Parts: sequence; structure tokens; C-alpha cells
Amino acid sequence: MNVGLTSEEAKARLTREGYNELISVASKNIWKIAAGVIREPMFLLLISCAALYMVLGDYREGIIMLFTVCIIISITFFQYQKTERALEALRNLSSPRALVIRDGKELRNPGREVVPGDLLILNEGDRIAADATLEKEINLSVDESLLTGESVAVEKSVSDPERTKVFSGTLVVRGRGVARVTETG
Repeated sequence: MNVGLTSEEAKARLTREGYNELISVASKNIWKIAAGVIREPMFLLLISCAALYMVLGDYREGIIMLFTVCIIISITFFQYQKTERALEALRNLSSPRALVIRDGKELRNPGREVVPGDLLILNEGDRIAADATLEKEINLSVDESLLTGESVAVEKSVSDPERTKVFSGTLVVRGRGVARVTETG
């Protein structure tokens, strides 16, 4: 069995390559979200039209338009907040825990600390933490529906060059395997 990377090699690569995670943007507070929504050109135009109605003396039309714009702004604001929460949940899902070989021992590490060159131990039910190339496998099948949309698991094999790649975020549904994390490009 391969010994994988040493702890020192992994630490150096982590420093050089960075964490294995999606780039996170600081989440916006409620006021920044609201200001961003209100600054949308279409909303500014509609608010201006409502103000123009009132300046011209048609208060009823102006108030109705302003009320309608406020409702649309509120809906947009809440949708934006839901999107922010969904993106945060996706970031959390994209970094599963990974069983790696370091210093010749199996260790369970956060997926964000997996580095190029690491050996991943893949077991049934594991979410794959990084793109990797299989080195060993026993009846390995991976659910790649996250990437391809296909509902059928893909059989992986070290003897077939087209089926040696496993991809980050996919799920092992059967078998076992050992895969080396590929270099980032």
C-alpha cells in the first residue's frame, strides 16, 4: 500500500495551493442587500416614474405605483436572501470529510485540507472530496448525477483509462477504491 504524503509535504502543499474549497465571499448584511436591490436600474426608473406622477399631481397613480414597486422590491430582497443561504449551504456541502493516507496512516481530514498528491480512501457512502485518479478499486461505482444528470451510477475501473477519474462532490455508491488527488490546472 502506498504511504501517501507526509504531514510536512501536505502542509507545504496546503500553504502553496490553498484550501480545497470554493472561494467564499463575505456574506452581505441586510442593509447591503437592501441597498443593492434598490439601486437596480429598473427599480430606480419605476420609483422615478412614481415620483413624477406625484409631482404632476396624480397622487393616486403615484402612490399605487410606489406601493407596487415596494412589493416587488420586497420580493426581490427575500429571494436574494434565499439565494445567499442556498449558496452558503452549497459551500458547506462542497467540503466533505475525507479519509486520506498521510505518513502511511489513514486519517479522517476535512475535505478542504485535501491537497494535490493526497491518496483518498473511497468507501461506499463517501462523498469524494476532490478530483482524483483511481489507483486501486474493487467494484467501484460512483453516482455522478450531480455533474451529468444521469441517474445510473458509473462503474469505475483502473483498467479502462476513460473510467479512472473520480470527481469532487460525487458519491461512492458501491465498492472501495484508492485515488490520488490530481494537480490543479
